[in-house]
Amino acid sequence: MQSNAALEYDYSVAKLFTFTTILFGILGMVIGTLIAAQLAFPELNYLIGEYGTFSRLRPLHTNIVIFGFTLSGIWATFYYVGQRVLKVSMAESKFLMAIGKIHFYLYFVGALLAVITLLLGFSASKEYAEFEWPIDVVIVLVWVLWGISIFGIIGIRREKALYVSMWYFVATFLGVAMLYLFNNMEVPTYFVSGGIGNIMHSVSMYSGTNDAMVQWWYGHNAVAFVFTVPIIAMIYYFLPKESGQAVYSYKLSLLSFWGLMFVYLWAGGHHLVWSTVPDWVQTMGTVFSVVLILPSWGSAINMLLTMKGEWNQLTDNPLIKLMVLSSTFYMLSTIEGPIQAIKSVNAIAHFTDWIPGHVHDGVLGWVALMIMAALFHMAPRMYKREIYSRKLIETQFWLQTTGIVLYFTSLWIAGITQGMMWRAVDEYGNLMYSFIDTVDVLHPYYVIRTVAGVLYLAGVFIFAYNMIKTMTSSRTLTEEPMFRSPMA
Repeated sequence: MQSNAALEYDYSVAKLFTFTTILFGILGMVIGTLIAAQLAFPELNYLIGEYGTFSRLRPLHTNIVIFGFTLSGIWATFYYVGQRVLKVSMAESKFLMAIGKIHFYLYFVGALLAVITLLLGFSASKEYAEFEWPIDVVIVLVWVLWGISIFGIIGIRREKALYVSMWYFVATFLGVAMLYLFNNMEVPTYFVSGGIGNIMHSVSMYSGTNDAMVQWWYGHNAVAFVFTVPIIAMIYYFLPKESGQAVYSYKLSLLSFWGLMFVYLWAGGHHLVWSTVPDWVQTMGTVFSVVLILPSWGSAINMLLTMKGEWNQLTDNPLIKLMVLSSTFYMLSTIEGPIQAIKSVNAIAHFTDWIPGHVHDGVLGWVALMIMAALFHMAPRMYKREIYSRKLIETQFWLQTTGIVLYFTSLWIAGITQGMMWRAVDEYGNLMYSFIDTVDVLHPYYVIRTVAGVLYLAGVFIFAYNMIKTMTSSRTLTEEPMFRSPMA
């Protein structure tokens, strides 16, 4: 084992996942902007036959953003943060290096197969769980490899205390493993029907109401353990490192951790309010969703109070600006979700555009901004070059902030308008509006959402360009920066 003073971290796996974060970020958000445009301009559905329709591209968009961009960002940051907080280099273990690289290459092959099969129309038709059984097998293998990496590096650590970011990474691994396995239990029909039908096809082991409850236990907690828990792991490492400030309260970070772990798992029923699932399931989903404000805001307030007395860094350092805005959007989306889970509000909100509005202020504001800020922080330390352009980060920040605000405000208005029009009745109790009436009214808001998508996507391209120039041609650093990331 090397001495601590001479420790050289090996970022080869982190760099590989950094590339796929950029690649899938562009791909997922290009498709997202296209399908937003299709809702405003339906003729765009027919550009490339069946492969360009909204129904074919929408699952592609969600899965590329979740399992492509976000997971790649989670793994890139884990393979960077894990070594540094545990004071061990992956190069010290040939086994862990091999596992890390197999993890990446199996993931990349699996991701390409997932994209191709979804584009060809192979789907299990379950939200965030569309992959057919062969892809699910690959995903499970990839997940097991990540688990070996996590517990392997913890097993050879020099730093005996586990920093809170590692708690959140471990929780991500365990939570998704449990959720994915149970929700994706499926029967390959080809093998139980004597070779009849398509070998790719499968059916869920659950049916009816049971399938719905398992699906939304999974679906809601996929948001918990992919879009929330590992992103908190990132900000608890990168915000203190970039700002040079200690975390405001370590006790609050652990209190919020255990609160999140317990409460989040019970809130999935709020996706099924006003449906045929038992009333107690709906009520429990609502109650736990409201309680969920406490651990969520506990983390967000802890992040913001970490900057106490150092708010001047918001004007001096664009990476701090990205992280603080990310935390602010986390607070917004974690108050909005519980409000939508209240039964009287849900009666208006459910099935309307307010729901994707809520999802996207979380994903675009909280998740994506934090991942991009984390990669910017990592780049000078992995590539030993300063960040190519501060001005490009500032431009990206304002483009994406404007895009997010336009996105969620247009969908708030569109969603509440939809909900009210669907419920409106005349003095005889007849519906006042046909479905097409609501579609006509929403058109300008869909156009605004498309413009918002274009602005955000422009920011993604600027981010990708800035990262690639940082990797290849910016000024070389002679020593690693302690805190603030150097940029031209």
